[in-house]
Amino acid sequence: MAEKYYVYMLLTERNTLYCGYSDDVEKRFNEHLSGKGAKYTRANKPLKIVYKKEFSTKSDAQKEEYRIKHKLSKKQKLELINTN
Repeated sequence: MAEKYYVYMLLTERNTLYCGYSDDVEKRFNEHLSGKGAKYTRANKPLKIVYKKEFSTKSDAQKEEYRIKHKLSKKQKLELINTN
């Protein structure tokens, strides 16, 4: 079975968005919840997964994560969430 990778966004309790990539989004979300995820989500508790998109390669997922994090405004991220 071919591995799949995902780009995901989390909504935090401070109404901010966190973007990451993983091969198991639910497992990664639980790591964020338990304080074992990213430094950002230790300071900004995640509430729920609001976006998830599948990729066939890790490289493609990382490129999309970079694009979302560094090229999109919050408004554009919200539009992306609302159209998926």
